[in-house]
Amino acid sequence: MAVGQCDFPIMPSITGITLGTTNAGIKQTARDDILLLHAVEGATCAGVFTQNAFCAAPVHVAKANLAHAPRWFLINSGNANAGTGELGMQAALSSCEELAKLAGNAPNQVLPFSTGVIGQLLPVAKITAVLPAAIAQLSSDNWANAAKAIMTTDTFPKGVTKTISIAGETITFNGISKGAGMIQPNMATMLGFIATDAKIQQPLLQQCLALAVEQSFNRITVDGDTSTNDACVIMASGCSVAPEITADSEHYPVFADALMSVCKQLAELIIRDGEGATKLIRIVVSDASNDEEAVRVAKTIAHSPLVKTAFFASDPNWGRILAAVGRAGVENMVLEDVQLYLGDVCIVRNGGCADDYTEEAGQAVMNQQEITVTVKLGRGTASQEVLTCDFSYDYVKINAEYRT
Repeated sequence: MAVGQCDFPIMPSITGITLGTTNAGIKQTARDDILLLHAVEGATCAGVFTQNAFCAAPVHVAKANLAHAPRWFLINSGNANAGTGELGMQAALSSCEELAKLAGNAPNQVLPFSTGVIGQLLPVAKITAVLPAAIAQLSSDNWANAAKAIMTTDTFPKGVTKTISIAGETITFNGISKGAGMIQPNMATMLGFIATDAKIQQPLLQQCLALAVEQSFNRITVDGDTSTNDACVIMASGCSVAPEITADSEHYPVFADALMSVCKQLAELIIRDGEGATKLIRIVVSDASNDEEAVRVAKTIAHSPLVKTAFFASDPNWGRILAAVGRAGVENMVLEDVQLYLGDVCIVRNGGCADDYTEEAGQAVMNQQEITVTVKLGRGTASQEVLTCDFSYDYVKINAEYRT
C-alpha cells in the first residue's frame, strides 16, 4: 500500500534510448521480468553500486564492464544471483555473452542487473531463451513496461521525468526505480535506471551521479538492511542538440540539479512504497556540527524499530525519538540546546518536555500520513534530511512469506 498518490507519469521518448521487456518465468508469469535498455553508439554511462561485501555476481560484472562504453543494460527480477559463488559469476557472464551475440556488440558492453531472492542460481536458460523477444520489443516509449518489469515486492511502478533548457535547447531525463524492502542504501533491494539525451563525458557524469546518489538514495531507509544488489546507473545518449555539459560550463549546475531532483524523487517513491508502510516520515536534523553528524542522528532515529512502530500506532511516544538522539554518538552534546519537533509542535526544549507541549497537539501530528520530525542539535549550521517509513504488521508478513 503506497503512502500518498504515486501515479506513473507520462514519460517522453529519449532519443538514442530504447527499452524492451518480456517474461522469462523466473519467479512468476503474471508480468514481465526481463528488461533490456539499449543506447546508441557514443553514449556515456555512469554507475554507483552497493558496498555490501557479499555483493551479487552481476554487480561485479557491471562494475568491471562500466569502463567499456556500455550499450546495454540486462535486468532481471525474481532472482538476485547473489551468494551464488563462481556459478553465479558464470551465469552473469554467459547472460551478457548471449545478449552481445544477438546484438552484435562485445560482451563487456552489457551491464547485468538482478534483483530478487538471494542464494538461488540464476536460471540462465530461461533468460537467454527470451532475449530475442525482448529485443523485438525495443521501443523508445516503453518506460511504463520497463518500470513494471523490474518490480519485486513493489506495489506500484516508479518513474520520474524532467526536462531542462540549456542554451534554449531541451534536455530530457527519465528515471525508473524499484525497491520496497531491504532498503538502507550504502553506495539501496533498490535499483535505479536513469536516461538522458545530454552530451556529457563519462568522468563528469560519474561525478555528477555520485553526488546525486549521496543526497538521495543514500538518504532513505526502510529497514536498515543494505542489499547485495543495489545499483543506480545513468545512460547519456548524447543525442540532444544542446551544448555539451562540461565542468566549467554555466550549464553544469543546471544539469547537476536536474539529476539530483530526479534521484530524490525516485528515492522518495521507494519510501512511499516501503513494505507495509502506512506513513512517510521526514527526519530533519539541523544545527549539527557537520553533515556526517546530522545524517548519523537522522538514521539512528530512522532505524529504531521502537520509533517506527510508534509511528505505525500513531502514538506520540516522543521518548523513543529522544532516546535515539541520545544514542547516536554525538560527542559532548549539550542536552539543553537540543530541540525536538513533531511537525511544527515543539516537544523537547531545555533538556526536557517543552512547557507548552500537549499530548493532543502531538497526537494531531501523529495521526497524519506524512510527518516531519525535526531535531535541532544547537551545535552548528549543518542540516540533512533522511526519509523513512513506519513498521506495520504487514512488513513482518511480507518478509516472513518472501520465499513462499
